[in-house]
Amino acid sequence: MTLRLGVIGSSEGNGHPYSWSAIFNGYDIMAMEECGYPVIPRYLQQQDWPASQISSAKVTAVWTQDIALSKHIAKAARIEQVMSCYTDMIGQVDAILLARDDAHNHLRIAKPFLAAGLPIYIDKPIALSIDGLNQLYALEKYPGQIFTCSALRYSEQLALSAADRQNLGDIKQIAAFTPKSWSKYAVHIIEPVLNMLSKGDEPIEMTVPITNRGDSSGSLKVSWSSGIQTSFFALGEVQTPIFIRVFGTNTWQDFTFTDSFSAFKSALQAFIQGILDNKVMSDRAFNTTVVKLLERGCQ
Repeated sequence: MTLRLGVIGSSEGNGHPYSWSAIFNGYDIMAMEECGYPVIPRYLQQQDWPASQISSAKVTAVWTQDIALSKHIAKAARIEQVMSCYTDMIGQVDAILLARDDAHNHLRIAKPFLAAGLPIYIDKPIALSIDGLNQLYALEKYPGQIFTCSALRYSEQLALSAADRQNLGDIKQIAAFTPKSWSKYAVHIIEPVLNMLSKGDEPIEMTVPITNRGDSSGSLKVSWSSGIQTSFFALGEVQTPIFIRVFGTNTWQDFTFTDSFSAFKSALQAFIQGILDNKVMSDRAFNTTVVKLLERGCQ
């Protein structure tokens, strides 16, 4: 069975409609060069096609606010249908990729698809408040209908192996850094850090450092029930890689993110596998903790 997917975009600075669709469909080399995100054709170029594609699904429809952009995404990622209205996808596809990272629009766009019972992957961050998150989950027709994540949740580069844990000793502190805004990029460091903590570890104190913030940067310090201290920094216009520094009783270790393609593919595969297996692949409790931290850092 090959699932039919509809992709919805776009939002400013977000090339996911191009890259996600290519991971399913392959891509047109010349058209993808003109996508406006130079990094995308570069990492696609490094893959082995068609072996790198996810074969269990195809993106068959696309909608964006701009018909010309929709047509270009369709050409670049070999999508058959360009929709004039996103709700026209209902009855034409089996699942939705809501590839926009403007959280304030997620409820409006997702609502008709949730009502229709379609599985939907909502791009990060799903919401910037617990109230917003709960409004989305209130529309679920069945557990697991909503899938959401930062793809970095699935990055092997930001995961602690058994050998890493043994080398570090007992983890005491974790500091994580990302460029760009807190509202859109902090999720990229929060989710992999949560994966480093023990299941059931709970935030017991969250502190926003007092700063004279004139841009979109932000930071948050969190104390966990395990005793671990974490610090998250979204550095705005400051140039930095996405990286996490873990401090243990034996030593410290840096984990740096560079492989976007593998992370995107792993996240998309998890979404598809959840549909095929009728399994919840994006845990609501985990997502609630993520949004709780995001909301606190926005204050």
